[in-house]
Amino acid sequence: MDNPTRRRPRSLAHDVVDALQAPIRDGRVAPGTKLPTEGEVMRAFGVSRTVVREALSKLQASGLVATRHGVGSFVVGRGDEAAFRIGPQQLETLRDVIAMLELRMGVETEAAALAAQRRSGANLAQMRQALDQFAAAVEAGRDAVGPDFRFHAEIARATQNAHFSSLLDSLGTHIIPRARLDPEAPLDDERRAYLRRVNAEHESIHEAIARQDADAARAAMRTHLANSRERRRGAARVVR
Repeated sequence: MDNPTRRRPRSLAHDVVDALQAPIRDGRVAPGTKLPTEGEVMRAFGVSRTVVREALSKLQASGLVATRHGVGSFVVGRGDEAAFRIGPQQLETLRDVIAMLELRMGVETEAAALAAQRRSGANLAQMRQALDQFAAAVEAGRDAVGPDFRFHAEIARATQNAHFSSLLDSLGTHIIPRARLDPEAPLDDERRAYLRRVNAEHESIHEAIARQDADAARAAMRTHLANSRERRRGAARVVR
């Protein structure tokens, strides 16, 4: 016989989902609207943080909401259109990873050019913070997937075109090829040097965006992603 106590959190999460998704699906809450914070939802529904996070996870899976790390959760659609998703299971082979990088080259090179033309001071500050966090993580012997993704996501936001930002947010951190590796694994000297090269490429992109040079930003992003593609191919050859 089922234990009703065990089932309660799932039921509560569904209640929160139903309450939040109704105004999104019927158009009362428009795409781009920021949802209440976790704390506000907890107080409004009298539920735990675990329940709120489960509900947000369900809304994300339905294509209704995207969460931006450190910023909040935003409405991205009404859920009645086909949501574009690339899950971890679609990035299991070298061919999968190369395909993702080719997609990113098509999208992010133009995003970098637009960001150079349209970025705000706040966008530049967020990019700078992500780069500094990347460098600090590497020097502390940790991988830097989170700051890496935040840098690219902030470039998408700096386009001032919500479609770029929504696409990056919907894809999430697994667009970073090394996200599949153990983030807690200690860095050896070779890997630390590799990550420093990656962040040097980021710095070139940031510099071009800061000086509002669209052509240079586009070229720097293309070089970065092309290098990422070749690094993946090189790593695969070493494994063989």
